[in-house]
Amino acid sequence: MSDSVSLSRRRALQLLSGMPMLPLASSLAGLPLLAEAGPMGIPVRYRFGAMAAPSLANPAQMAETYVASTLTKGVGRHLETYALGYETFFLTGETVPGAEGGMTLAGGYYNINNAPILDTTSPDQRQFFSDCPDGMSLLTLPKTHSRRRGCQRVYAVVQFEYATKNVAGASMYGRLPSPIAVLALDQDERTGKLTLESYSNVDTSGVHGLWITCGASRSPWNTHLSSEEYEPDAVTIAGNAQFKAFSQNLYGDPNAANPYHYGHLPEVTVHPNGTGSIKKHYCMGRISHELVEVMPDERTVLMGDDATNGGLFMFVADRARDLSAGTLYVAKWIQKTAANGGSADIEWVRLGHATSDEIKALADSLTAADIVDVKTSDPSDPGYTKIPFGGKTQWVKFVAGQEKAAAFLETHRYAAYKGGSLGFTKMEGTTVNARDKIAYSAISYVQTAMMNGSGGISIQGPQAGMVYAWKLDGGQSDDTGARIRSQWVPISGSPLLIGEDLATPDALGNLSNPDKIANPDNLKFSETMRTLFIGEDSGRHVNNFLWAYNVDSGELSRILSCPSGAESTGLHAVDDVNGFSYIMSNFQHPGDWELTKDANGNVIGGLHAKVYTALDPLESANYNGKFSAAVGYLTIAGRAQHDGDRHDD
Repeated sequence: MSDSVSLSRRRALQLLSGMPMLPLASSLAGLPLLAEAGPMGIPVRYRFGAMAAPSLANPAQMAETYVASTLTKGVGRHLETYALGYETFFLTGETVPGAEGGMTLAGGYYNINNAPILDTTSPDQRQFFSDCPDGMSLLTLPKTHSRRRGCQRVYAVVQFEYATKNVAGASMYGRLPSPIAVLALDQDERTGKLTLESYSNVDTSGVHGLWITCGASRSPWNTHLSSEEYEPDAVTIAGNAQFKAFSQNLYGDPNAANPYHYGHLPEVTVHPNGTGSIKKHYCMGRISHELVEVMPDERTVLMGDDATNGGLFMFVADRARDLSAGTLYVAKWIQKTAANGGSADIEWVRLGHATSDEIKALADSLTAADIVDVKTSDPSDPGYTKIPFGGKTQWVKFVAGQEKAAAFLETHRYAAYKGGSLGFTKMEGTTVNARDKIAYSAISYVQTAMMNGSGGISIQGPQAGMVYAWKLDGGQSDDTGARIRSQWVPISGSPLLIGEDLATPDALGNLSNPDKIANPDNLKFSETMRTLFIGEDSGRHVNNFLWAYNVDSGELSRILSCPSGAESTGLHAVDDVNGFSYIMSNFQHPGDWELTKDANGNVIGGLHAKVYTALDPLESANYNGKFSAAVGYLTIAGRAQHDGDRHDD
């Protein structure tokens, strides 16, 4: 881009926003921030121009992070349109600079003593590293400085969900303790470009390691709120080979790990030297934590629950900016309609109040038998209560006097016992539109428990899933009649966006309409752009996409395509980091093909049957034999065009 064009763009942005803007001279830049209102209060408009889905006409585009979308913004007729691109910080498995000198392995796994965990099936006994980067936060700290001239220091926290396989090809899902890292980044003051300065693995030994971290969010007080999903069932833990392998890799002992130490919400605090420290909040329910969202009151937390027979959970902290004590609630679904995703009023069941220290002490000292007796067939005993659990039916009887332990350590069972609606299937990311007082939750699949009434919900909807909108209000009471101390309580819900299943697969193999969302997962809302960003984890799209949905215009735009077989993860929309906006986006497990094979190993069907032969060698070449995946963000790659009646070139 020429200097004259760069200067022209700077002048245009100054005129549009009515405020000084940094120059944008680089071909790789952050998204320049505009004020929400321009001169005389005229709203600034933002529009993402959609790109077509990649096809086998150009298989290279299907086998990489592909971006051909645009962003248009401006006031009135004064509009600028920019082409978007994608920039990576690293691929997992690469060696990158460490925070305290030397080099370190991006996405590498460590045991409880912070020693590398080695893949003994590898000829070189290499350290395990993840191909599944997930939740990410971008933040700044006061009084920190970059060592590079013309740059400011910012930070990102990124967590790694799991490693798909070892070198021998065996599944490693849930068998390794999830790593989490702090990235120190240099932000170019002129362009907004982010460059990795250092990588620091967070020491998780003080919280017993991490179990399957997934989505994440940045708290209003500038910390990283992590997750531990699919909490290990303490009732059946003796026969859980996955958990024993996790314990072996973490502690060197298959029986050392305590299941009640996992399934909680970890919080990472970043330090100016590029390192981080971590704690777990044991008082927010032991559920399949996904991407949580703290409401603007800085006390109320809405939590996704990525489970079968999951619930909509809410935590109201005693004090703002402190999640170490509070009250846990589960929603009760009062259904109004069933068709097209259904709709409902929401009531709230109080599960209990606790501090994190209280529940940690219970987790340290109790086993499942101390809390609950579970039967998998009807005991014909009125002392037991029938509940849905994990897609099946169970009968439970809780031990008298252990109600607090039940509420916070056996949360799924206790919430169903108390009358909560445990009928959601794969409720994933949650985010909030504060101006309209609406929260959004991704329902990845509408299936089984959401349709059969087992958990108090009985609706019709597609396998492609939907995004639900929750109306928020104050003045609400729980099932005991006590006032809920929050103005951000969901009171009703209905679909905002619904996917569309296809009667037969299309020419590429898609099972759901590729021009609509399918199996939404990550959600983030930008207040400035009035845009809901949606990342997919779809078993129904050949490529998973990142979407932008304008809540005012109703326009849905595809803005990024992940490598085929990969999931869109790490979504984080940040409206202002030193005058630049960012859309963080990762992917995980490229080339994780869904195929049906015959007895001879020949591919005879499956979602990726039509693309596998063309794409597998490309993705193997791009991503280290499909052992690696990318951590990065959307960029402005150049000016696409200049619209309107004002030209400053």
